[in-house]
Amino acid sequence: MNSKVENIRPKTEIITFTGLLGQLANNLAALIHDEIELITQGVREEVGVLRRGVLIVAIGAVISFAGFLSLCAALIIGLTYYMSPVSAALVTGAALALIGVVFAYIGYKQLQKSILSNKEENADIKKEDKG
Repeated sequence: MNSKVENIRPKTEIITFTGLLGQLANNLAALIHDEIELITQGVREEVGVLRRGVLIVAIGAVISFAGFLSLCAALIIGLTYYMSPVSAALVTGAALALIGVVFAYIGYKQLQKSILSNKEENADIKKEDKG
């Protein structure tokens, strides 16, 4: 009866340390490859969304600019009842140029403040690193 009974324990493979290290290296390489692919896919999706958003903003800006030009033409036509067409165009152009210069100056000052504050922050960080 004992002759039919075989070894009850399952056969176990001998796992070596170098075999485990090799398997770990393979799994780690596959994991890193998969993570890089995932990041690449995420970046592609973000760029696609960004591209569509920029395109929609650009189309909106072009349409708004066309509307602005129409309003300028209407202003010039309306002013021709009170002055010559050339004078109406000059007055409208000068007023718009003045408004544009004011906006550009305000933006320049804000940009200058931002640049100066960034330089001060960087100088403070350098002082902390040295000290």
